[in-house]
Amino acid sequence: MPKIGMEPIRRAALVKATIAEIGEAGTLDVTVSQIAKRAGMSSALAHHYFGGKEQIFLAAMRHVLALYSAEVRGALMMADSPRARVEAVIRASFTQQNFRPEVIAAWLNFYVLAQISPEAMRLLRIYHARLLSNLTHALRPLAGDAAPGLAQRVAGLIDGLYLHQSLGQGTPDGAAAVAQVIAALDCGLKES
Repeated sequence: MPKIGMEPIRRAALVKATIAEIGEAGTLDVTVSQIAKRAGMSSALAHHYFGGKEQIFLAAMRHVLALYSAEVRGALMMADSPRARVEAVIRASFTQQNFRPEVIAAWLNFYVLAQISPEAMRLLRIYHARLLSNLTHALRPLAGDAAPGLAQRVAGLIDGLYLHQSLGQGTPDGAAAVAQVIAALDCGLKES
């Protein structure tokens, strides 16, 4: 007889275990068995809840995206000017929750998976659209018609810093990453 109420707890454990396994391996070359073992359950149960490795990984990325989205919304609620809104989005991208080795590895592998998985590509497009929308909206009063292009450059730099960090460039330093993006933002605003 299944334990009532255990499914959400087990799903959450599998999601966290997936992020940790990918972070440790640095690739999607992990098995459902490894993920399940880390979560303290059988691979059969993992398959029961998600169906397969790709579905588990997509659930893990939905979790990462949901945490990121919540941080962005919270930061935007506290922002009291267009400049503060831009900085809020940038800072949310590099918080301790978002810019840690296992999440960085998950992002890198998410980009790779998006090349072959329509569902991963759909999630990636949603993330990019929201990021660009938030940045463009905040930049429009500061940069006018140059806002969409500047938003693209800022978003590209955020993604680039994740890629750079995923290549083993030491311990992630969110504050240094934020400083780099804000310096580039300032240059872009001077040019607009």
